[in-house]
Amino acid sequence: MASKLTIKDKTENGQFLKISPFRKNIRKTDPHKHNNYFEIVYLSKGSGTHTIDHKSYPVRTPVIFFIRKEQVHHWELLTEPAGFVTILQKAFIDKSLDSELKRLLTEISNLQSLGVRDYKSVGRIFQLLVAANQAPNEYRFPLIEGLLKALLAKVLEGSVPLIHNNRKPVDMFQSYRELLTQSNDIRNNVSYYAELLSTTPQNLNIVCRKAVNQSASAVLAEYLIGEAKRLLFYTDNTVAEISYILHFNDPSHFIKYFKRFTNCTPQVFRKR
Repeated sequence: MASKLTIKDKTENGQFLKISPFRKNIRKTDPHKHNNYFEIVYLSKGSGTHTIDHKSYPVRTPVIFFIRKEQVHHWELLTEPAGFVTILQKAFIDKSLDSELKRLLTEISNLQSLGVRDYKSVGRIFQLLVAANQAPNEYRFPLIEGLLKALLAKVLEGSVPLIHNNRKPVDMFQSYRELLTQSNDIRNNVSYYAELLSTTPQNLNIVCRKAVNQSASAVLAEYLIGEAKRLLFYTDNTVAEISYILHFNDPSHFIKYFKRFTNCTPQVFRKR
């Protein structure tokens, strides 16, 4: 086992959005992360499994998967796949002024996969996105914004939406999550992140509850434990080394924290 995870980058320099067909020769990939982007994968054909953060999901098409940049994933497909891959850089979200699109992106980023009901419409929207992304004109960005919003609304149709009353909480929550995905420097300290966001811990807590009905500390714990599990599962770093990577003062504190949220010690989790 390696001490570091493979990080893949499918984008080109200066490219903050990429939409392309899913490669048909993809069958099996090694566990890897992505280089600072969010990935949406739609499969209309194919079977097998898709593992995200050591949890395997059966590929039952039509299905759509959402992979955040800090997550580790890999494919084990048994039959030829077909579909589309959309890659979103943070720069795309920053450039967009569409608060509803940002709300939808926040909502889907809390999910791992969804079965697709209206696969004909979803497939058509992906085709239109590919065409819009290839159009080098002044209307390219608003076209993509509108189509992406339609796509997300279509795949979420019928599910229970999260509630966001205004733009500011959504934007701040996304900024909070962006800070947390910088996993090489994640810290178990809500006040630290509140200060980086120029707000108070109390206000950050309110923002998180409005966005995902969780406290700021619960959101932080989810990311911290997720990164701890990835390091335990995919690397050969010792428990002590992982505790220092995650900025715990000592390994015993890390072990107690991990057990509180998982009901097992890091050593037990690694042996599973």
